Amino acid sequence: MNEDQVKGKAKEIGGKIQEGAGKVVGSSEQQAKGLNKQAEGKLQKNVGDAKEAIDDTLKGNRN
Repeated sequence: MNEDQVKGKAKEIGGKIQEGAGKVVGSSEQQAKGLNKQAEGKLQKNVGDAKEAIDDTLKGNRN
């Protein structure tokens, strides 16, 4: 795992918590912020996945 994968997953989890807290207190603004944070986290994790796939491919070509 690389840094983008870890940070992205953490951001995604944080967004789920924020969305849930928004639901509990009835704040649509917090729910929206949580959903946005989840989307950012998924994107960052996907970037990390792509980087890892490229690294794995390059390592495979070196052997």
